[in-house]
Amino acid sequence: MNTFKKILVYGILVVTLGIVGYTLFIYNFTLSDGVKSGILTKFGNRGVVFKTWEGELNEGFGASRFFPFSVESDESEVIEDLKKYQGQYVKLEYKERMKTLPWWGETNFYIIKVIPEKSPNMDNN
Repeated sequence: MNTFKKILVYGILVVTLGIVGYTLFIYNFTLSDGVKSGILTKFGNRGVVFKTWEGELNEGFGASRFFPFSVESDESEVIEDLKKYQGQYVKLEYKERMKTLPWWGETNFYIIKVIPEKSPNMDNN
């Protein structure tokens, strides 16, 4: 019985460390990063169990070219900027994660910076 308890304890420890390691990996590993530009068409706080910040950027190449994104709740400056520039042309710096968890957001794309820009389609004279 003593050997069985050791095996059980070590098994639980290995599983727990595996879950923690996997979560840290998907949180810290960035699959890609970059910049997308377009008109910020939608941004808000949504969800039933987990409230997350979600939005869409219209990239301007037709009605079907939308870039869905999420924002982490602790990114208060980014959240305020997205609220401020709603309906305007912006550049969004993002990072893409391999996976997401329900309390992080609905997409794998997380906005880290908002840059207001003049639309290339408007006359800037």
